[in-house]
Amino acid sequence: MQNYLLLLHEDESQRAGIPHDRMMAMIKEYRDWSAKLRVEGRLVGGEKLRDDNGKVLRDRQGKVTITDGPYAESKEVVGGFFMIAAKDYAEACAIAQGCPHLKYYGRIEVREVDKIG
Repeated sequence: MQNYLLLLHEDESQRAGIPHDRMMAMIKEYRDWSAKLRVEGRLVGGEKLRDDNGKVLRDRQGKVTITDGPYAESKEVVGGFFMIAAKDYAEACAIAQGCPHLKYYGRIEVREVDKIG
């Protein structure tokens, strides 16, 4: 088994105005889905990221700059991630299709983790 990172992309405006009870129901769906993966031995980890864009560090000829980011011109953020175990991309994508994030926000990026060391 190989590890795959599921990056949960979303547009900040998609969360605006969701009633509290609806948001709690959505969170329960995420928890139920991840609990199912845990029981199956597929969940390696995962977290929701804070509702901000974070910071981006760039090295420009030896001078490091720190900016808000990573999407200064866009409202798109990575809202969270899951790390799962799968035999290949096809299986990882099949697992990702069951994630509630796809239904609510429409975009999950799947990346294979390259183990170093």
